[in-house]
Formats: sequence, C-alpha cells, structure tokens
Amino acid sequence: MIVIAHLSDIHIDSSPRSAERTRSVMAYLESIDAGRLDAVVVTGDIADHGLESEYVRVRELLRTRHPLLVCPGNHDRRDVFREVLLGAPPERAGAPVNQVLRADGFVLALGDSSVPGKDEGFLEEETLAWLEGVLDDTPEGVPVLVGFHHPPTALHIPFVDGIRQFGEHRLAELTGRRPGIVGFLCGHAHTAAATSFAGRPLLVAPGVISTSKLPWEPYGGPSQHVYRDEMAPSLAFHVLDDEGRLTTHYRSVPV
Repeated sequence: MIVIAHLSDIHIDSSPRSAERTRSVMAYLESIDAGRLDAVVVTGDIADHGLESEYVRVRELLRTRHPLLVCPGNHDRRDVFREVLLGAPPERAGAPVNQVLRADGFVLALGDSSVPGKDEGFLEEETLAWLEGVLDDTPEGVPVLVGFHHPPTALHIPFVDGIRQFGEHRLAELTGRRPGIVGFLCGHAHTAAATSFAGRPLLVAPGVISTSKLPWEPYGGPSQHVYRDEMAPSLAFHVLDDEGRLTTHYRSVPV
C-alpha cells in the first residue's frame, strides 16, 4: 500500500498567517511515523508573489523527513522557484520546472502547468515530451501518478474554470496511449474535489491558505471569487493499494 500526502496553495507571503497554516499542516505530517508516508506532494502556488524572501520561508516551512516533491503554480516564478527551492543553476531559468520521484512501487511525475505572467495553465510541448520520457523509462506494471497545479477540466466553479488548464486534449491523447497513468493530482481550486479526466481519477487538493466559495453556497455575497479564511487548512491522502485502486481521504488540521 502506497500513501501520498497532497497539499496545495500555501501562498507563503510576509504575513504570519500563511506560515502558521502551513506550519500546522507540516507538523501534522511530521507526527506520522517515518515510513508510513511514501511521499508529500505540493501542487503549486507555493509563494504568493514569487519573491526570493517567500521561497526562503517556504524552504524552511516545507522541511520534512518524508520524500517531498513540489511544482509551481500561477503565483510562482520559475526562475526564483528553481534557484531557491531546487538549488538549480540559472541556465534555462524560464523553462518549465518538471520533476519526477521514482520510489518503491510507484512513480510521481510533477509537470509545470504554469504560464509566466498568466493565471491560466497550459502544459508546454517540452513538458509533454518530458512526461512521455518518464513513462518510457518506467517499467510496465509500475503505477504513475501525474501532478500539476491547474485542473485540466471544469470543476463547476466559474472563477476557477476560467483559469484552469487549457490545451488539455493533448494530455488526454497522451493518457489514452499510456495505461500506466493511474491518476492525476492538482490544486488551484482551493477546495477538495474529485472528478475524472481522460478516464482516470483527477484528485484536487484543498487550499492550505483558504477555501473557495462554491457557487451554490450562500455566504460571501454574489461574488464568484470569494475565499473563506475562517475554515481550517486541509490536505488529502491518496492511497494506492496492491490492486491498483486509488482511494482519497481529506483531512482538516487546526491552526
């Protein structure tokens, strides 16, 4: 059995609030015995403004004894993300930040769906080619989870749907040729959600920093873009069993 902790949208800035909420979630994860978590994945919007000082705080806040993989979101800056969090040289600073974790019994591939200067998402051809390469190098029968920041399908939250991942037909076509992909992980929506994409589960992590209003909920007035700050930070646990079945649990953590 494989267990992956999945959080998203920590939006670290200079305020104590974002750090406190992230610190609470990470302390909860650190309370889990070593070896019981196979990975911790953070699907984007790591820094709120893409500042070096924010990534320095992130580097400290996300320190963990569990295997960790992080990808950018629309609030992140690829060059600073790469330099501060990954310690990578400045060459190709503006290129997509794509990373893979090859662990015992599974592969986690995190692609960069961010588009510099824009809020919507798109997987560049370089990222799709990289993902093909990851799959080519993965032995048959080893499950692959693919993650990114932006959901590649509508979640029926108008504001989020307007800035989701576009050009998704290319990813769907790739997925149709690759039975090793067992599911997709993303964030961006600031709400726990589960749907499907290209015939595979699409699992959305809730926001650590805040929770988005759903269109049919009464609070927050008529705006389609309202975040509830009083709700506790949350995360997801994805469980992949020996039969290849994917189960997701959502947890809220008190600050």
